Amino acid sequence: MARPRTHDEALRLKLLDRAGELIAADGPKALSLRKLAADAGTSTTAVYSLFGSKPDLVNALYTEGFRRFGARMAGTELTGDAVDDLVALGSAYRASALADPHLYGIMFSKSVPGFEPNEDAEKLARKTLEPLEAIIRRAIADGVFSDVPPETVAVGCWAIVHGLVSLELTGNLPEEFDVTGSYERALRANASGWLRPQNSGNDPS
Repeated sequence: MARPRTHDEALRLKLLDRAGELIAADGPKALSLRKLAADAGTSTTAVYSLFGSKPDLVNALYTEGFRRFGARMAGTELTGDAVDDLVALGSAYRASALADPHLYGIMFSKSVPGFEPNEDAEKLARKTLEPLEAIIRRAIADGVFSDVPPETVAVGCWAIVHGLVSLELTGNLPEEFDVTGSYERALRANASGWLRPQNSGNDPS
């Protein structure tokens, strides 16, 4: 028997977005399945039918966040220049966070205590970083970046984008701060710092 039309993909996404908004605004305790259903104009039966338990719903939130994030990362236009490409991926990271701030905390900030994604969700999350890792490994292999462990560069790049994006999302940057311009300059300076000395002539400004 076909699933009722009320349980379609549009409703699933509506519920996920609203669930993420509830958690982002008031913490995980605000995620009542009854309230979620009422806010989305559906029934708790529909919520249970689509997601099962509350932990399953949070796992679906995590998965959806990384699905959207991964699509932005994979869709980033790359040039083959390692520094430019790391800046481009960092910009895609910020764009994804600003587009879905209600999912960002679930993805990267452990906003739901005790939540652990299932194996499939973890695989999806790791896969979204493949473009970043590919750029770094190629740059090291080609002698463009210093010969350091690729994960050192990857974590360093993630740390700067996550830190700046988190400050922006939480409103902790000065009002007069040029977020976009300063963000890109900081990413470029960080990426240029990994260049081998003979390749470090790029102006990070």
